Amino acid sequence: MCEFTAKDYKKGQPRWCPGCGDHFFLASLHKAMAEIGVAPWDIAVISGIGCSSRLPHYMNTYGMNTIHGRSAAIATGCKVANPNLTVWQVSGDGDGLAIGGNHFIHANRRNINLNMILLNNRIYGLTKGQYSPTSPRGFVSKSSPYGTVEDPFCPAELCFGARGHFFARAVATDAAGTVEILKEAYKHKGASVCEILQNCVIFNHGTHESVYTKEGRAKNAIYLEHGKPMLFGENKEFGLVQEGFGLKVVKLGENGITEKDILIHDAHCEDNTLQLKLALMQGPDFPIALGVIRDVDAPTYDDGVYAQIEEVSEKKKYHNFEELLMTNDTWEVK
Repeated sequence: MCEFTAKDYKKGQPRWCPGCGDHFFLASLHKAMAEIGVAPWDIAVISGIGCSSRLPHYMNTYGMNTIHGRSAAIATGCKVANPNLTVWQVSGDGDGLAIGGNHFIHANRRNINLNMILLNNRIYGLTKGQYSPTSPRGFVSKSSPYGTVEDPFCPAELCFGARGHFFARAVATDAAGTVEILKEAYKHKGASVCEILQNCVIFNHGTHESVYTKEGRAKNAIYLEHGKPMLFGENKEFGLVQEGFGLKVVKLGENGITEKDILIHDAHCEDNTLQLKLALMQGPDFPIALGVIRDVDAPTYDDGVYAQIEEVSEKKKYHNFEELLMTNDTWEVK
């Protein structure tokens, strides 16, 4: 097996605004691919339309910059037509959850073996600053000058509601965290969704400010690891416990609380109740969950399609077009 470096996956000069979260994510994707070790010629990167959807232009792999909201549909066809390809699908929050929301839902429901990346900056950047499906209620933008009167989508909630089996989250500026979830997404067989929290320096600067720096993540985020206690804080002094049907933040040492009282993260549990609660946590009372939140095995669509073709083929009298023509009654015209 060949050994690759991040440089083997790079191509061209990225044309994004200086400081855009896309730069950070692209560097992490190059590094993750090198560590995964799949050859560039065995990879396809599929995107839609938007700032983030320029990403295939900067990948030394197969790639396709498709149409708005349709990257999941094209990626599905790509994977089913050539199951040997490793397919990465890249979408923004507008591209992937608005016009592409239907495809996002059904790619998860079908459990197609895709690595689905959702770059979430809570804004339409390429079309110059309209609010997106993930923009918070009251958000002021060019298309909502008096503030939105809508509640946003939570990508995790959509993924889980569509019976998704893998969901992870990272911050674009956290290279180590991003590389780790991308590698875990690749290992997962089926539809994997990685939400990347990133900044738009022009139209929505500071949207993920609480966790965009290393210091901010130490205070305001929790890194979930399967089989390990849910501890967080600058000195791991806080933890999560169950209270009734919900979660509660506690401090170690107070009221007799010890590490034994802290919940253990189970990313492989088929019941997604607790996983969804973790994914929906947000400040100021709770930390934002990062890392792999859900990772559960299930049959994949592409395996099912090929198994069905093989099963049906064995029962048929014909195995190619010529045999099909000769299967039923034939006539010779002279």
